[in-house]
Amino acid sequence: MRNGRFNSGKTVVLTSALHFLVDGLCVCGLYLATYPFSTSRLIAVFMTYTLLAFLTQPLSGAWIDRMQQRHWMLLGALVLLTLGVAATFLSVWLSSPTTGMFTVAALLGMGNSLFHVWGGQQTALQTDNDIRALGVYVSTGAFGLAIGTVFFSWPLLFGFLIAIGVLAVFCIFPSVQEGVDCSPHVRMEMGAGLVWLCIIVLMALVVFRSFVSKDFTAGMAEGQTVILAAGAVSMLGKMAGGFVCSHLGIVHAMLLVLTALLFCMLFRQTGMAVQLSGLFLVNCTMPVTLYLANVVLRGREGLAFGLLAAALIPGYLLATLL
Repeated sequence: MRNGRFNSGKTVVLTSALHFLVDGLCVCGLYLATYPFSTSRLIAVFMTYTLLAFLTQPLSGAWIDRMQQRHWMLLGALVLLTLGVAATFLSVWLSSPTTGMFTVAALLGMGNSLFHVWGGQQTALQTDNDIRALGVYVSTGAFGLAIGTVFFSWPLLFGFLIAIGVLAVFCIFPSVQEGVDCSPHVRMEMGAGLVWLCIIVLMALVVFRSFVSKDFTAGMAEGQTVILAAGAVSMLGKMAGGFVCSHLGIVHAMLLVLTALLFCMLFRQTGMAVQLSGLFLVNCTMPVTLYLANVVLRGREGLAFGLLAAALIPGYLLATLL
């Protein structure tokens, strides 16, 4: 039992640290590739990256669910991210803004997609779908994005890549030697119709959450301090959501969170404190939807993670356009 807890704790630490680094590397690379900035160019490149990174995750998730040696997914992500960093350097060095920027966006987006479903699936499998572990894993990317946005630079980009490579070794070699990621495929225990109805409902909730989250951040003042604060608050909210639900139960915890969130939505124009509080609360719900999706799609945790990740995009686009 102690060894199992150690292995699961080790998995959460490694996947969460990698999540921070991967998201930080991607946004850092995108900013370097598009510098000096123009609004139209920045939007086009980031949209390309975002669509590839998120909308391909259901495919990446379905793929990893069928893999026997799942460490190959992490290795593939590492290769794509390395190529993305190389493309970023070549794009700037060769002064090829259009081709180079979109190549960078494509490589980093696909590497991000492969990594996220690998990390989400491994965290769920190695911790027996522990909602606290899920919250910790999904949380760190938000702060990685903030760090990459504010401090983007060549030393940071290469530092991120080296750190990812080092941590990936600790994930890949135990998987090869011990076979820890070769768990048997488990059949769904619910009827297919009910399963997909539940998944559609959960995806709709993710769309709504993404819309509300973007609505809170859209009203914030601009600046590096605000970006870092929003990233930290988002991270802490996701972490807290898993622990609160584990302590109080999902129903009681979500009733408490949603009541407080409604208050923040009604008074979000009153100041930054209410906006950040609302951002914290809406992120508390993230581990809940992922936990429930893993329950419904038991044995297909990669697909569950990918579907919910893809559902973030419609909400984000709606909040941006409206």
